[in-house]
Order: sequence, then C-alpha cells, then structure tokens
Amino acid sequence: MKMLLSFVMLGLMTSAAGAQQPANNRIGQENSAGRPQTEPGKPRTESGRPRTESGKPRTESGKLQTESGNRGGKVKRPPAPFKWVNALPASYDAGLKHRTFTSPTMGVDVGYLILLPAGYAVSSQRYPVVYYLHGGRPGSECKSHRLAGPIRKQMKSAGIPAAIYVFVNGGPVSHYNMPGQPSAQGADVFVKELIPHIDQTYRTIASRSGRALEGFSQGGRGTMRLSLRYPEVFCSAAAGGGGYATEKVISESGGAESATLKFAEGDNAWDLARAYAAGKKPQVRWMIYVGTKGFNYENNLAYMEFLSSLGIGFERVVVPGVPHSAAGIYQQSAERIMRFHASSFAAASEK
Repeated sequence: MKMLLSFVMLGLMTSAAGAQQPANNRIGQENSAGRPQTEPGKPRTESGRPRTESGKPRTESGKLQTESGNRGGKVKRPPAPFKWVNALPASYDAGLKHRTFTSPTMGVDVGYLILLPAGYAVSSQRYPVVYYLHGGRPGSECKSHRLAGPIRKQMKSAGIPAAIYVFVNGGPVSHYNMPGQPSAQGADVFVKELIPHIDQTYRTIASRSGRALEGFSQGGRGTMRLSLRYPEVFCSAAAGGGGYATEKVISESGGAESATLKFAEGDNAWDLARAYAAGKKPQVRWMIYVGTKGFNYENNLAYMEFLSSLGIGFERVVVPGVPHSAAGIYQQSAERIMRFHASSFAAASEK
C-alpha cells in the first residue's frame, strides 16, 4: 500500500511540474506570440519566423532565403549549363523577340531579347533604350522575360514615353568579367559589343542621353558596377535588390567573393563608388529599390548610407511587404521605375 501511494504522489508531482513549464519552452507548442516554437529558445526574426544557425531569415513558409532567390526545403537543382544563346520558354509575352548577334571577340552567337514599343514598325522615330540585367547565375537572356508584360502595360495605360527594352545575357558569371577567361567576359560583351550592335540594328538614340541600365539581384549589383564604371555610356541606372554585402566582401578581400571565385581587384560596387566620387565624371541619375521582405533589404540600406557618405545622390525606393522578387517590385512600382528612366532621358537630352 505504501509503495502504491508513493507512485501516485510521484505522478501528481510530475504532472504539476509539466503544467508549470513555460509555454515558450515547449517544443512543438506555441510561443507567446501564438507561433509554433520549434526548439527551446530558438531565436526568431521580428516577423516571428525562425532563424537558421547563421542567423539568416527564412521565408513565410519557413524555407531558407538565399541571395539568388532560391529557397531551401527542397533539394536545390544544379544550374543549367551556361549557354550564350537560350530559347524562350513556351509561354512568353507576344511583344518579345529573341535575336542574336556574333561576338567579335569570341566568334560565337550571343542571344538577347528585345521589346520594341508599339508603333515602332510604322514610324521613323528614334527611341531611348533600357538595358535590363537579369538576376542569378549563370547568365541567360530569358531569365527576366516575365517583366515584358508589365512594361508593355505601363507604356500603354500610364502614358509613359515609349522606349526599347533589351534583356541581356550576362555571361557565365553574371555581368562580371572573369580575369584570364576570354569566354567569360560578360560585362565587356554587353557594354562593348551588344550596345553597339543594338545602336546599329535598331532606331535608337545612340548616345548616353538615350541609354538606361536596370537590373535585379545579381543584375542590381551589375547595374551599380557598370553604371559607376561607365558613366559616359548611361544617363540613368535603377538597381534593384542587389547583394551589396557580397560586393563589400569582394572589396575587402582584394576581389575574392569566395575561395573559388575571384574578380579583378576594384571591380565591385564599393570601390567603384569611391572612384566615381573622387573623379569628375558625367552625372548619372541613380535609383536604388528594394522590398522590405527581401533578404538583401538591410544591406541595401547600408549601401544607400555609404553612397550618401560619398556625396553620390540617388532616388530611394523601399517597397513595403515585397520579398526578393523583381516581379513583386514591378507589381507595385513599375510605373515609378519607368517614369524615373523617362525623366532621366528628358533631363539628359536637354544638356
């Protein structure tokens, strides 16, 4: 009998201890904010989403965010082998045309997409050009094709002045020149070969007053680097969601992004900004845009502060509630971005 009573008392004491356990220490139950607690004391972001061991935020579904925009949770597919010419997918905007030109330095065809404004075929007018740099690696001219629809819609419904849009293939390491690799000079193929081809082939305003640069993620990084390096080529640049923390690593490591990837020293958005600020160069109108839910949000704010400290002016666009997504940004801010380029063209043509 005494032994039975002892077991009963022990069970009551165990139940009471469990009832007094703090709610936010119970694995699988809810914390004080009403969200599931995955592990005792596991830190979360301000939105309540769990952080990884490295402190990186996750998406709303709990999947790991990465700079390239891919999400964890599934086995990541290796990127497709790089090609200078890539076919459009089965479904794409009817206004897009896929074209190629032969690279003088490489002797191979290079693909690009072009979106001509309505009325181009029946007019003799010359148009400014916006060159759009895709995100991700490796390069492909088709990566940003979904933006063609919103661009055409804005030109038609919002009365934005007509422009030609060209979607660029950024090369094996998107929008970079790789030292010692003649077939991986993505930046030079774009600036020194594609732009002259476009000016010779289409009715463009073939001067800096008629050229703008834009891109997102890797393309945002490329937009800043190339507009800082070539201010005599572009009058307008809109850089979206660039990974400026990575650019800073490259600056501080003598060109190394990682143990296996090294660029020319100084070829990064931080050192090029310093060089631009120190020299007397043509004035570029810059816009930097980013979504508040994007994983590059904080480092975009830091880069904006850096530019301001150098006296480099820019238009700041922070889009609330949008993740790392060019399409998401365009859903809310396409008109503002496109009007920015239009006003840059108008201002540059008056000089």
